[in-house]
Amino acid sequence: MSQIHRVTLYARVSTRDKGQDVRNQLAQLREFCARQKWTITREFVDQASAKTGDRPQFKALMEAASRREFDLVLFWSLDRFSREGVLATLQYLQRLTSYGVGWRSFTEQYLDSCGVFRDAVLSILATIAQQERVRISERVTAGLVRARKQGHVGGRPRIVVDRKRIAELRAAGKTRPEIAAELGMSTRTVSRLWKDVAK
Repeated sequence: MSQIHRVTLYARVSTRDKGQDVRNQLAQLREFCARQKWTITREFVDQASAKTGDRPQFKALMEAASRREFDLVLFWSLDRFSREGVLATLQYLQRLTSYGVGWRSFTEQYLDSCGVFRDAVLSILATIAQQERVRISERVTAGLVRARKQGHVGGRPRIVVDRKRIAELRAAGKTRPEIAAELGMSTRTVSRLWKDVAK
């Protein structure tokens, strides 16, 4: 990556973080940038849970990164940046990298896209993310198996077709729409069986 000149700060506190505000985070981040002689171009601040990427300032940060408005985003710690799980967090970091924007954690020195541990860290995160994908897949499969054992079948509910009853209603002079309404099925289904029940 080219030399760092323009830096953007990202700070966040959760609505559940009682007694905390972003001023402490921002003060430390600003001091660090001053020591590095980096120019702070913008500061993005959210007061929201990081368990979703649907945070106004976080979304604005990613959009600005896509326009290459800064060289690096500096955050206080990874859990301030994202707590959506390793997979989602890794994808955010990879998006920044694809935009040509670096990223760095103030409190976790190894989380630095410009540092010597970058490839190792990304490799570890990718491995954990893969395990996360496997666990999600296993949970979904286990849930489907459990649902089947309990008698729940995925997809649209099956319609139990009582051909004998259709035949009786037809013989009684009922029309297809009337039979469909009485048996709770579509007119198309009744029409498909109309000739069969007449045999």
